[in-house]
Amino acid sequence: MSSFFTNSLLLWNQAVNRREMPWKGEKDPYKVWLSEIILQQTRVEQGRDYYERFIAAFPNINALANAPDDTVFKLWEGLGYYTRCRNLLASARFIAYQLKGKFPDQYNDILKLKGVGPYTAAAIASFAFSLPHAVIDGNVVRVLSRVFGIAAPISDPAAAKLFCTLADELLDRKNPAVYNQAIMDFGAVVCKPRQPLCGTCPLQHDCEAFKIGWVDKLPVRVAKPEKRKRYLHYILFHHDGKVYCRKREAKDIWQNLFEFYLHESKRLLSSRKLLSAPFFTEMLQGGNYKLLYISPVFKQQLTHQQLSGRFIEIEVDRKPEGLDGYLAVDENRLSALAMPRFILSYLHEKNVNLSKQKAGIKDR
Repeated sequence: MSSFFTNSLLLWNQAVNRREMPWKGEKDPYKVWLSEIILQQTRVEQGRDYYERFIAAFPNINALANAPDDTVFKLWEGLGYYTRCRNLLASARFIAYQLKGKFPDQYNDILKLKGVGPYTAAAIASFAFSLPHAVIDGNVVRVLSRVFGIAAPISDPAAAKLFCTLADELLDRKNPAVYNQAIMDFGAVVCKPRQPLCGTCPLQHDCEAFKIGWVDKLPVRVAKPEKRKRYLHYILFHHDGKVYCRKREAKDIWQNLFEFYLHESKRLLSSRKLLSAPFFTEMLQGGNYKLLYISPVFKQQLTHQQLSGRFIEIEVDRKPEGLDGYLAVDENRLSALAMPRFILSYLHEKNVNLSKQKAGIKDR
């Protein structure tokens, strides 16, 4: 079965597969690595534009290593999972400064890079250096689970070991890069999570899941734990044409990104309760303020967290207390700062509404 599977997959890849991606067939380890880091937790359709912008801005690893943090984070803005960006910079600088710009060319050395796990190391090793290491991503697990009828939960350590062993047995060691790309493409365009193309699948007659009607049941996934709920209240303190912002330094979501003053609570507060809260009155110290705007509730789903919150814009007659570490940023230069999507969504909606008001357009 293993040789039939591998041969059928490679034949499909040669005769049918037309999936195009800008990094496909790439041999430059820097570009392969960059594409793989971007595609961690990111769909190909979204990652494509980011990859091309990064290559245009930083054509080689030295260019990326020497770039200011804020410049790189601004380019990454909107991709989420910002730990990837921090690891990207750390690894780029390690390679540029410690390895003198030479990308490691052995699996175990690649695996030592920050942000690189077994899958990413295998992808770089096979695509850039033609080393015989099988990739194991979601597409690959789905194909193997269905074709070979593996019903063990994919999060189970024993199942993970089984998938790794099977993937290694199926790998075409003479053409590991071609095979690895083929099986990932097959999972993406034929053996899809929903509405797989079983009717035209070249592996249909040997697929255990198809035989017993379990295509929609495999792979087996364990229910995810309930997400942590967080309630964020952002206050935009305006003063003399500027607004106060800071860079998040704590090891939490959005580290190294900019934000406005944040008050986090155990539940969503009304604007009245927020503006009468002791922390707010203490910040103003008797100063005057003018309420400019209260936003509707904004929401965002992260992998393990559910965010809800609103934005309140206030004009103050002096800098509030408790804003040590905050920068007074010109309101027209906010777009130059790298910010989380939660804040960008608000700023975008605000700009759209202002444009409508200037044009005399009313929402129906």
